[in-house]
Amino acid sequence: MAPYHPLDRPVWRALTTRQAQLAWGDDRAKRYAAEYGLFAAAADNSVESLASLIALVRKRGPVALVESAPPPSIVGARAIAHVLWQMIAEGLTPWPAHQLTIIPLGDADALEMVALARLTRPGPFFSRTHQLGDFVGLRRDGQLIAMAGERMKVEGFTEISGVCTRPDWRGRGYAGALMREVAAGIRARGETPFLHAYASNIGAIGLYRSLGFDLRRQVTMTELRLPGA
Repeated sequence: MAPYHPLDRPVWRALTTRQAQLAWGDDRAKRYAAEYGLFAAAADNSVESLASLIALVRKRGPVALVESAPPPSIVGARAIAHVLWQMIAEGLTPWPAHQLTIIPLGDADALEMVALARLTRPGPFFSRTHQLGDFVGLRRDGQLIAMAGERMKVEGFTEISGVCTRPDWRGRGYAGALMREVAAGIRARGETPFLHAYASNIGAIGLYRSLGFDLRRQVTMTELRLPGA
C-alpha cells in the first residue's frame, strides 16, 4: 500500500512527530492535551484503535478528527461530519505594501486571544492554543482586533489557523495581511503553509486563493461526542 501523504492524516502525523509532546493517549489513539485543542486521531480503523479513541472522549471530552475519509461507524459515539477544503501555498502571490504594525502575540496576550476567538469563532481555541506556534496580531487603541497563527505541524508543513477579526474592524484587509505574515514565516523555515476551510465558506476560500493557496484535496472533519452530549 502506498504511504499516506502527511496531510491525509494531519492530526495523527502531528501528534506522532513534531507535536508528539502535546499528545494524550496511547499507541492506538491520541489527542491534543485539552488546553491546546480538541483534535484527535486513531492509529487505524481497527476495533482496538477505535475503542481507545472513544476512551479518550469519555475521559477528556469531545474530539474532532481530520482525515482523507470519514471513519467507520463507532459504537458509543455520536458523529457529526463536515467537508473541508485542505489548501496549501507552494508560493505566495504579490501583496500590496501596507503600513500596518503587526505584532507578535504570546502568553501575555492569551486571555485577549481567547476572548477574540470566542467572539469571532475562527475554530477551536483554548487557553494554550497560542503556544502551538507563532501568532501575530493587530491592536487599535490597545485592543486586540485581529490575529492569525499556527496550529498543526507535520513533516514539512505547518497549518495556519486562528485567523479572525473583530466584526467592527472587518473589510479592511487585516485577515489577509496577518495570514501572509504567518505564511511568510512558515516558508522562511523551508516549510509549506496549509490550512482548512469549510467547503461552504466561499468567501474565505476566495481570500485564501488570493494569497496563493490552492485546493490540495477535500477532507472530512468528524466531531465525536458521547450520545446525549
